[in-house]
Amino acid sequence: MTTRPTVRKPRVHMIDTQADALSTLALAKEDDLPEICEMLLDEINRANIHTAKKFPADAVAMGSQVTYVDEASGAERSVTLVFPRDADISAGRVSILTPIGAGLIGMTKGASISWPDRDGKKRILTIIDVSQPADLPSS
Repeated sequence: MTTRPTVRKPRVHMIDTQADALSTLALAKEDDLPEICEMLLDEINRANIHTAKKFPADAVAMGSQVTYVDEASGAERSVTLVFPRDADISAGRVSILTPIGAGLIGMTKGASISWPDRDGKKRILTIIDVSQPADLPSS
């Protein structure tokens, strides 16, 4: 019997106030989106929490523009991570309450993660670049 190697999840970072808001959001939407909320709460629980001023410049926060590549297809995509009320996929604004949104939060440039897509198929996503919103204090 062969065993598959365990894929380690990369270190993630979150801003303290955003982690609190995301926890509240995930708990409020748990009945509607149980799998995504569970994934998001798991990411929050394992995150290194920082104040906004000490947040790593290359880590994905709410409002960050993220460029990533899907390693299976080679497709590169740039999106902005937003709260559900601001989501607009045609404008590249992806909700935190989607599988990709919950997977991107806290990741840093160069990191990869194995994460399920909407159909439950695992994808390896690698962060190519992260740009912070103007209203995020720099470190």
